[in-house]
Amino acid sequence: MPNAPISEVVLAGPNGEALVRKTPDVCGGEARIRNSRIMVWLLVSFMRQGMTDGELLANYPTLTAEDLDAARVYYRQHPDEIDEAIAANENDEDEDA
Repeated sequence: MPNAPISEVVLAGPNGEALVRKTPDVCGGEARIRNSRIMVWLLVSFMRQGMTDGELLANYPTLTAEDLDAARVYYRQHPDEIDEAIAANENDEDEDA
């Protein structure tokens, strides 16, 4: 496919598999889990609000426990990026209210 956006693996598993990736035209280029449209900042935000892993996995059945761990690892490595994304999206919600 010509001119397809390049997807960057920003967190790989022990066998080189993509756990977290960024693609410019997907989810605004935000860090997301594997090839999904589930952003890391969203999962971290839900975790901060008290959602358990079980609740997250029930609400997002395509996710695995490894995906949640990857979100935590990515957040530990890039806290400013994720905190800024959470704040920006909270501000968007405030404007919609």
